[in-house]
Amino acid sequence: MILDQFWRSLRAQIHKLAGLFWEADPIAAMQLEYDRAVDQLRDGRVGLADYRALVERVARQAARGAANAERLDATVRTCLQSGDREAAGRYALDLQRARRELAENRAQLDLHERAYENNLLKIQDAGRKLAEIRERIARYDAELKMSAAEAEMARLAQEFRVDSTTDFGRLESQIQDRIDLDRAKVRVDADLSGQGVDEFRGEQATQGQLAEDALREFERREALSGLPPAGEVARPGRVRVSETS
Repeated sequence: MILDQFWRSLRAQIHKLAGLFWEADPIAAMQLEYDRAVDQLRDGRVGLADYRALVERVARQAARGAANAERLDATVRTCLQSGDREAAGRYALDLQRARRELAENRAQLDLHERAYENNLLKIQDAGRKLAEIRERIARYDAELKMSAAEAEMARLAQEFRVDSTTDFGRLESQIQDRIDLDRAKVRVDADLSGQGVDEFRGEQATQGQLAEDALREFERREALSGLPPAGEVARPGRVRVSETS
């Protein structure tokens, strides 16, 4: 039967979920099997709905059989009251067959109703188990992440446990050497830039001295020629303009 196959498959999925804790990635494996079990449970609900439709058909048959038996019973009584025993006998035979069919239909209906209730309880129980498994997956996922974080913190704490007289001291010495090297580079750059400034200043002083010597030579020559020294400008005389009458 379809529902029996469904239950065997669903039980296998749930049992497989219970054995997935030792896989390399148990959370992913459990989630995959959980999703498969949910799909099977969904299919089981569809099958249960189809089975319920069958139960309803049997129930309608039983109801029609009960109505037919009541009608035949009333017909037999009417025939007897009217004195028609031959007709009453024919209807009595029909009533017997109707009652046998009604008893069979009711027995089938009772059997199907019990089977439906049992399957309904199983599906409800499977749903509860899957809900518990979903919660366990979430809890185990959180615990695995937490334990991994704790292990990482422990590893980092172990790595940071250094000896101040050995490892840390050596690192500190290397840092100081790097600082000294950087400072030496800055000093060399400053010294080199200072040499350029001195040369520039020396050139400026030389040019100034040459200019001063040239100016003195010019003034000496001017003095020998009888011209006023440079810088002295002759004042122009006043010109008297006579008035003409």
